[in-house]
Amino acid sequence: MSVSDPQPLYKDDAYDRVWRFDSKYNENGWYDLYYNDVDIGTNNGAYKLPAQVLRSAARSWNVSYSLEFNYNDEFLDLDWPYQYYVCFHFAEMEQLPHGKKRIINITLNSKTSQPLVLEYLKPVTLEYVTQGDVRFTISATPQSDAPPILNAYEIYKVITQLDSPTQATDVGAIQDIKNAYQITRLNWQGDPCLPKQYAWEGLICSSDTNPRIISLNLSSSKLTGEINTSFSYLTELEFLNLSHNELEGPLPEFLAELPKLKVLTLTGNKLSGPIPKALKDKADKALQLSVADNLDLCMTGSCKKKNFVVPLIASLAALSVTLSISLGFWIFRRFKVVHSDTSSLKSKHRAFTYAEIVKITDNFKTTIGEGGFGKVHFGILQDHTNVAVKVLSPLSMQGYKEFRSEVQHLMTVHHRNLVSLIGYCDEGEIKALIYEYMANGNLQKHLSVENPDVLNWTERLDIAVDAAQGLDYLHNGCKQPLIHRDLKTSNILLDQNMHAKIADFGLCRAFGNDTDSHISTRPAGTLGYVDPQFQRIGNSNKKSDIYSFGIILLELVTGQKALARVHGKNIHILHWIVPIVERGDIQSIVDPRLQGEFKVSSAWKFVEIAMLCTSPTAAERPDMSKVLVELKECLYLEMTVEGISERARTVSGLTSPSVR
Repeated sequence: MSVSDPQPLYKDDAYDRVWRFDSKYNENGWYDLYYNDVDIGTNNGAYKLPAQVLRSAARSWNVSYSLEFNYNDEFLDLDWPYQYYVCFHFAEMEQLPHGKKRIINITLNSKTSQPLVLEYLKPVTLEYVTQGDVRFTISATPQSDAPPILNAYEIYKVITQLDSPTQATDVGAIQDIKNAYQITRLNWQGDPCLPKQYAWEGLICSSDTNPRIISLNLSSSKLTGEINTSFSYLTELEFLNLSHNELEGPLPEFLAELPKLKVLTLTGNKLSGPIPKALKDKADKALQLSVADNLDLCMTGSCKKKNFVVPLIASLAALSVTLSISLGFWIFRRFKVVHSDTSSLKSKHRAFTYAEIVKITDNFKTTIGEGGFGKVHFGILQDHTNVAVKVLSPLSMQGYKEFRSEVQHLMTVHHRNLVSLIGYCDEGEIKALIYEYMANGNLQKHLSVENPDVLNWTERLDIAVDAAQGLDYLHNGCKQPLIHRDLKTSNILLDQNMHAKIADFGLCRAFGNDTDSHISTRPAGTLGYVDPQFQRIGNSNKKSDIYSFGIILLELVTGQKALARVHGKNIHILHWIVPIVERGDIQSIVDPRLQGEFKVSSAWKFVEIAMLCTSPTAAERPDMSKVLVELKECLYLEMTVEGISERARTVSGLTSPSVR
């Protein structure tokens, strides 16, 4: 390859390879050539070299010098037990005088081939098989009239034939899915599951003798058309994510017939029509079904359109009267629906008087928390429901702004992983919010070294998944997406069953889309959790939330605080953990209080997710929908060893009381 373009990718490369030229070759007597004006075309053989690769070449100084290469001198040592395919690509681009020829010898690992005569503009590829070592020399024969050249070479490691390949039905199904949606992922070649290190991107397979596909993530894969019937043949599938594509048409009933399906994510497509009854029934029992942001999909009730039969009439005036009556009836029905929804909203979020607040809290007897907004008190409603009552301090001007923000957002967002608003009080200077009571307090207290009841690894994974589901709903499930802007462990609350819910929406802000990043320059968040990019330029978007969430994940896995005081200085958790990650020492990362009770693969995946979320560059951080899928797969890795407890099934979202 040309030294001026060291690692290019080419559109006409069928295999999307990276071609490189190392300047060290020049030091070894390789002379760089490039012929822009030669129409060499493409190599139509099995290797399909791009035209620009064929137009470049390396040449020795003269016929007396050769081109020499030793793979182990330039790169990591090859594995001796393995065989390697070595492919040499040649294309004569120099039109030699009549009767003159370029004739070369190829010596690979001390074995020399028959001489090769190159012809003008006729590409040639030679293939060889060797074991554990690649050393070659390209030299001119005594009869050659020109120095040796080499346009390109490739080295392939040979993976032995699989004794127990992926189950045939799954292979056929995933191949059909690949063809139907024209999926062009580079590693979607060969066996989908084996070898494990080369499993297709987005797939997780079982560890059976003949592996089965148990998880398939095709989120944001530009899928179009209807949901293909081939998915129905993946009968061991437990997780299926088709979110954020361009899928359209009805939601097929065959998805409900997948016997082991636990999580089905279809958010952000163009699906339409009703949700099949069988799928709804399954979602009520053992399936987490996410279908938000499919504007034409009916969430509840019947989707059948009213069929108005208008008799054929002679009088245009009579037709006008009929249409007017129909229109009036439609407006009346629509008014009734809107009025009904408004009444429901008001009744769900009850207005309390100050006197009722005093009675509920027993005159503010028990304080359970305090923040910039004011104090939080324990209370009991008349029906014996325990609640938390957040009362605005009259001295807090910022608290009043947060009060308004929190009321506005909690009136419109409803999710099982967000703390629910029961009611409010707004009497002049008296402002208060009444929430569901979270009996087990906040996550910060549970991670504290002073807490004698240490969270086990599965509980930490469950909490991470719960919180991720709540944040994913804020970012991707709301009609008007929201940024929390103050995510931290003290704002992750736990109910009596240790289900996690996100709380404190006082700094929450709405945003339109990913490019709407300049939400506010007002200081927001808590030291240690604030996105460093926001600190530098003052703009925040949902990637700022994802950074904060990544810090929470690091606290969960390490048991350390976001900021720790060491020798009189604040040490951020990232400064502590990054060198250990680079050393690959997972045992030094995981909270020692777990006493090694965790699966290493699950912990490593968890750390990798956290590190992606806390990338210094916002653009490199994944979307929350992707983080959620990865955390669920992380939980699955742990459960494959421990077995699935009822607690794990519920918290991880493997069961769902309703369609979201």
